[in-house]
Amino acid sequence: MELKCDGKFNCLISVLICFLLSVTYVGSLYIWRTAQNRDHPDVVKKRFISVFVMFFISPIFLYIGINKSILDQVPLNILLGLRVKGLLQGIFMPWFLTMILFLGPLAMQTCNGYLKLYTEPMHWISSFKNLLWIRNFLVAPLSEEFTFRSCMMPLLLQCFPPMTVVFTAPLFFGTAHFHHLQERRKMGFSFKSALQISCFQFVFTTLFGAYSAFIFLRTGHFASIFVVHAFCNHMGFPNFEEVANYKGPKKVTIISLFFVGLISWCYLLFPLTEPSWYYNESPWTATSS
Repeated sequence: MELKCDGKFNCLISVLICFLLSVTYVGSLYIWRTAQNRDHPDVVKKRFISVFVMFFISPIFLYIGINKSILDQVPLNILLGLRVKGLLQGIFMPWFLTMILFLGPLAMQTCNGYLKLYTEPMHWISSFKNLLWIRNFLVAPLSEEFTFRSCMMPLLLQCFPPMTVVFTAPLFFGTAHFHHLQERRKMGFSFKSALQISCFQFVFTTLFGAYSAFIFLRTGHFASIFVVHAFCNHMGFPNFEEVANYKGPKKVTIISLFFVGLISWCYLLFPLTEPSWYYNESPWTATSS
């Protein structure tokens, strides 16, 4: 199958469609005129409606921009990563790989007792009643991964080499998070502070976006990137300052696990995302190694 677009003009159109999709996604969050901040229950509920609608709008952008010769051979649901074959591997192996990366933070959660909460039924019951928890760990990962990975990456993959897409597609995702700058200003942050936080968030989300894009490219499963995104949202950015609170052998062990986790993750990144394990037969998989 020919995976390249027919000239620079078509590739420019693909990039433009990705840009419009990104703007449409962010714009859908602001169609509701309200004076409340983003964490207000009414705002959260209205934005749930927005991203639900985007589940139907985002694939339209993909359908319009994808080369029809690709659609003739690969169904739209496969391009989106919505398939059953290899689903169990797609859920658990990328999750396990990401847990290895967070070995140090998970060790700290074990030491401070936070890890025990996961075994408490009431913890999960209260979580599923919490709108912010549902937004951060279910709705946001679902909607963002579907729009910025499932619907956007095939548009770029038809034009550019896979690894180029892995490192450039997340720029749309990272830039989209700059809309929080305005919300932080409304919350009372100075422009300088809001900009600094937004720039840090841009770097962090772009790096995560590259990891998520790589996972999607290799596994071909939407479920993979949803689980990884939800887990990373839960873990957050590692709190390196907390390490200083530990003393003696416990501190040495935790620091060691940070390095062991990072080194192990680097070593296992390709083996644990081997496309054949996930029955990934997308048209660009052969050139993704």
